[in-house]
Amino acid sequence: MVNSNSPNVRRVVVLGTGGTIAGRAASEGDNIGYTAGEVGVADLLGGIDAPEGLSLEAEQVAQLDSKDMEFDVLLQLARRCAAWLSEADVVGVVITHGTDTIEETAFFLHSVLAAGKPVVLTCAMRPASSLSPDGPQNVRDAIAVAATPGAEGVTVVCAGTVHGAPDVQKVHTYRPDAFSSGDAGPVGYVEEGVVRRLRDWPRSTGNAHSKMLAANVGAALRWARVEIVTSHAGASGAVIDMLLQERAAGVAEPMHGLVIAATGNGTVHHALEAAALRAQDAGVAVLRATRCTSGRILPRADDRLRDAGALTPVKARIALMLELSEEPAAA
Repeated sequence: MVNSNSPNVRRVVVLGTGGTIAGRAASEGDNIGYTAGEVGVADLLGGIDAPEGLSLEAEQVAQLDSKDMEFDVLLQLARRCAAWLSEADVVGVVITHGTDTIEETAFFLHSVLAAGKPVVLTCAMRPASSLSPDGPQNVRDAIAVAATPGAEGVTVVCAGTVHGAPDVQKVHTYRPDAFSSGDAGPVGYVEEGVVRRLRDWPRSTGNAHSKMLAANVGAALRWARVEIVTSHAGASGAVIDMLLQERAAGVAEPMHGLVIAATGNGTVHHALEAAALRAQDAGVAVLRATRCTSGRILPRADDRLRDAGALTPVKARIALMLELSEEPAAA
């Protein structure tokens, strides 16, 4: 039952943002030549029945290819999540999203939302027009997670697996089961509409950034510019030095922070490290994050650059942006 007005029915709200799950191709056999963000979220729910005792409510927050996700859209999405979660009869929120940046959106929401109710992102690797789309089952599974008693925090559900926002990574370019939780392992699995939980739900850390959601929705938020530079064999500091020259020239949006996608246990090519230290001395916040898909950086006493622990470079960038960004005053 969708959009039920019965006062005794609990609701799961499904927010649409576009992505492959809402994509269309000219042929049902084409799983890569599609246009993302073509199908509205209400249409995605058209063939999905709500579990007993629940109703589904749809809202379109954005309609884009997730590779083009911007932080202002993320903030709008977070505010809509917070608004819906504050409703007493809403048990959880599901978000349909593209796979390319779903881990970044999940980590952002994990970092800014403080609600104890579940926020479940889901996606698809095949467009809605596919001969065998994976989106409908993923949405069903996400709704099951959102409706699970005791569920909380931000998760990503894909191919029957529940991943915690701090751990999830896209690790495959094409197959339907494209995500991993690395060393941490999945939170659980969805089996015929029932969640088999393996470990604790992720606890959101949003209290530190709650002003972003409480502030006037129309207020401008100045996002800090944080760049990612990769350390590799033969790396140089040329890109960092160019970014420092921009700062010296007084460009409108200079670099405020820098994430080094480091090798191994946070190691950085000596030329790149020298440039990163110059940036740090110039007032740029620098953070090292390992480019390895598993493991975390174990710090050493003589480290001169901060490390991001277990965060991937893209999640470290979000963490640093939130740390450096200026929050607007509440209305």
